[in-house]
Amino acid sequence: MKITRIAIATVAIATTLSLTACGSDNNASSSASAPAGGVTGALKASGSSAQKNAMAEWVNAFQTANPGATIDYQANGSGAGVQDFINAQTDFAGSDSALKPEEVAGAAARCAGNNAIDIPMVGGAIALAYNIDGVDSLVLDPKTTAGIFTGKITKWNDPAIAALNAGVALPAATIASFHRSDSSGTTDNFTKWLIATTPDTYTLAGGKDWVAPGGQGAKGSDGVASSVASTKNSIGYMELSFVQTQNLKAAKIDNGGGAVEATSDAAAKTIAAATVKGTGNDLALNIDRTVADGASYPIVLVTYEITCEKGLDAAQAALVKSFLTYTSSDEAQGALSGAGYVPITGDLLTKVRASVAAIS
Repeated sequence: MKITRIAIATVAIATTLSLTACGSDNNASSSASAPAGGVTGALKASGSSAQKNAMAEWVNAFQTANPGATIDYQANGSGAGVQDFINAQTDFAGSDSALKPEEVAGAAARCAGNNAIDIPMVGGAIALAYNIDGVDSLVLDPKTTAGIFTGKITKWNDPAIAALNAGVALPAATIASFHRSDSSGTTDNFTKWLIATTPDTYTLAGGKDWVAPGGQGAKGSDGVASSVASTKNSIGYMELSFVQTQNLKAAKIDNGGGAVEATSDAAAKTIAAATVKGTGNDLALNIDRTVADGASYPIVLVTYEITCEKGLDAAQAALVKSFLTYTSSDEAQGALSGAGYVPITGDLLTKVRASVAAIS
């Protein structure tokens, strides 16, 4: 099953995705190639817009297999998704960052005093997409990126950018930078990279809400992508799949070991080196954002599906478990790479399947 650009573009403009849940599977090591049928019921979820295009592919499989069961996934941003879950408005949240310490107690209360768990399901590169006439290749490093997004570098031909791009005819045009206006895990991961790699330049707080001065806000990864596509001399950060759907160009990133292109394969190298910092069935990850080996793309995110290990209504728990059993299958994960995402693989995928199997 392959993700097509047509399918992605169609769903990317919708605010709500309707999915159909697959059949239940209690086998933690399941690598099923298709969703089981015969499941009925309704499920609500919301959150990450970065994984919106991945959800679009999973929609088709579930609707075909289970016309009697639906999942409504609203791509309203990671911050809103986590709050929807804590407020018991949804059965799981999609978030590009794991639960924050200040969110854990609320999530546990939503789970009737049980643990809420972070389950990695979609990996991806955060690309710096740009729109500059005549510039087909652009290299940025952490310091120049921080300068652009904090308003300290305002022209494309600034000496700091020019030094990284010898031979490139950079215009003397004002840079139009776009950031997320909504509470976003993509923002959280992007600022974590800036803080880790250039703390002397990016001295602001990280987190899901953009706090740097200047620039223009746009809602969702698709909103930032559309803004960059329609604005000359612009730049914005977004999940890589949106670069593809908007036919944008993405800067190469030099973390100190050479310029690395924003690709799924290069991002996969960084994500593969991540370590689990969560305990039990919580799989929150530690990611090395300072990697500088010349082959690993350093600005990455992992989207977690956040739900109750125990504490959901029995019917809802069964539906969540069925859905996540499919999304962690070989077929569902294999469908991601064709659309600019990074599938979960290896030992981490085995742990993901064990976490899904523990939902009850």
